[in-house]
Amino acid sequence: MSTQKTVRQSADTVEENELRLEQEKAEQIVDALNTELANSYVLYHQLKKHHWVVEGAEFLPLHEFLEEAYEHVEEGADIIAERAQALGGVPVSGPTNQEQRATVEFEGEDVYDVRTMFQNDLEMYGDIIESMRNSIELAENLGDYASAEILREVLVTLEEDGHHFEHYLEDDTLVLEEATK
Repeated sequence: MSTQKTVRQSADTVEENELRLEQEKAEQIVDALNTELANSYVLYHQLKKHHWVVEGAEFLPLHEFLEEAYEHVEEGADIIAERAQALGGVPVSGPTNQEQRATVEFEGEDVYDVRTMFQNDLEMYGDIIESMRNSIELAENLGDYASAEILREVLVTLEEDGHHFEHYLEDDTLVLEEATK
């Protein structure tokens, strides 16, 4: 670990930005972006856990689907973090700070049946989608159309993946009931 002690910018601060967004507006948007970033990483870790522990007759397609889903979340988180930095902020990056900052809650370390895991994931997707819509509205109201557009692009992917979770939770399946016991 480095012994360097010079802090270039303290966490939870927003410096003047070159994008010419007023400091007060930038502070509000960075705050919202950091909430979305924290939510993304809570979801990422839950999806990653489910990817590791999924079992059963549909293991492989579910394992692959969960990998794709957490990769989408991580890609979106990276875009959000870079936007927060571009606005003069410090992206929330530590797991403790992300957990404290998030408005969604990780389901915990226990392993559940696939249906329960997917229901928990779908619930978290819904909460994050609502939060992101609010952040988009905030950015637009403050005249930061680029942040709103960036969040819209992330939102589209979240909604698509959330909809896929809905499909997996439908009652129709080719797997026989006795195969799930």
